[in-house]
Amino acid sequence: MRSIRSRLLTILIASTGLVWLLAVAWIYVSTQAEVERVLDARLTEAARMVNSLLAERRIEIALPDVGDLPATEFQIEDPSYERQLSCQIWSLDGRLVGRSEHAPGDRLTDADNGFSESVVDGETWRVYAIENVALGVRVMVGDSMAVRNRLVGDVVKGLAIPAALILPFLTGVIWVSVRRGMSPLVRMAESLSSRSATDLRPLPDENLPEEIAPAVHALNGLFRRVEDAREREKSFTAFAAHELKTPLAGLKTQAQVALASQDGEVHENALRQIAAGVDRTSRLVRQLLDLAAIEATDRTPELQEARLLELVRRVAAETLSAERRVRIEGSEDASGRLDPVLVTLALRNILENAICHSDGQVSVSIGETSAGIEIVVEDEGPGIPVDDLPRASDRFFRGRTKCSSGSGLGLSIAKEAVARMGGTLILRNREPRGLSAILSIPTLTE
Repeated sequence: MRSIRSRLLTILIASTGLVWLLAVAWIYVSTQAEVERVLDARLTEAARMVNSLLAERRIEIALPDVGDLPATEFQIEDPSYERQLSCQIWSLDGRLVGRSEHAPGDRLTDADNGFSESVVDGETWRVYAIENVALGVRVMVGDSMAVRNRLVGDVVKGLAIPAALILPFLTGVIWVSVRRGMSPLVRMAESLSSRSATDLRPLPDENLPEEIAPAVHALNGLFRRVEDAREREKSFTAFAAHELKTPLAGLKTQAQVALASQDGEVHENALRQIAAGVDRTSRLVRQLLDLAAIEATDRTPELQEARLLELVRRVAAETLSAERRVRIEGSEDASGRLDPVLVTLALRNILENAICHSDGQVSVSIGETSAGIEIVVEDEGPGIPVDDLPRASDRFFRGRTKCSSGSGLGLSIAKEAVARMGGTLILRNREPRGLSAILSIPTLTE
């Protein structure tokens, strides 16, 4: 059963029906016990009343000392007792000397005193007996158990039938209540189904039931994340198309020059420009792919034990400028658990940016802090104007100090990669010139 409404209806109706049945069973048991107690008290009072009437000679019977007289019937003035109770008076020597009109002819019980149950002519009786030694008689007053059970059944029916008639009405009330209770979900579903694929407006979250509010808030959070991702993709696509247009146009121009020129020097220069343009375009495409991979993935960092000095040396050897030296400082024992892929992406782009802008040596120092590791990359370039520092790590932002082979993506890739590891990228201008990029990366040490 996948419908929440059907499940709620089934549970509520079944629970209500079960409670109703248990209530009827409890009423039956308690009513039966109470009726038994009341009827037993009535038997006791009736027997005592007859015994008192005998003692006061208000009922005339053939007493044992009078002789063997046939049993006579006596009348009780209260007709309800005549219809519901049966009374017998037996002499102590075993002769029936009196009985009510509807009492059986056989002895109601063999007990001398108190309550007992017996079967007379196939019918079960509840009997109370009193022995009067002074008169030489025994008074027996009995109830038919069939009459008693019918009385209890009538009482239970009087309660159960109205309850059974109320059940359909109660079922309708439950159905209406569940339907009204589920109406916020229905309205939310209708609102979502009527939207277009591009409509990511948040759902109204005012006056919501407590059970639905978390789902609405989660959906609104999802809408915000999807909208942010869509905006990033639109921005990425627009900027990527713009950035790729320039180098591709340059490649085409140089190719046309090489094809049209008969001068060997011009031809050779055009081919060198084409090679340089291919390198710049290749780097741009690689950076675009790196940025897309970092932003598109939701994976958690895959931590591995790595030696930091060896990792930095390997990344430095892969940088795009082989003629410039990179000085690396750090302990051979420096290590930690980190994501080598993200660290490589961040460090490679920082180094490429430093080499691209520096006209001197680039230095990399590795240090360990209480929170993790700190990699500092310093160059001897012009630095970044103070006004441009807040935006320096924005994608495609190149500022006033441009590099001929730069695309404005390196710092943004480094910042995103470090952020995925829970770290930070800090850019500071050096004195008298140059830029310092500080990568703070938390690690787990063994």
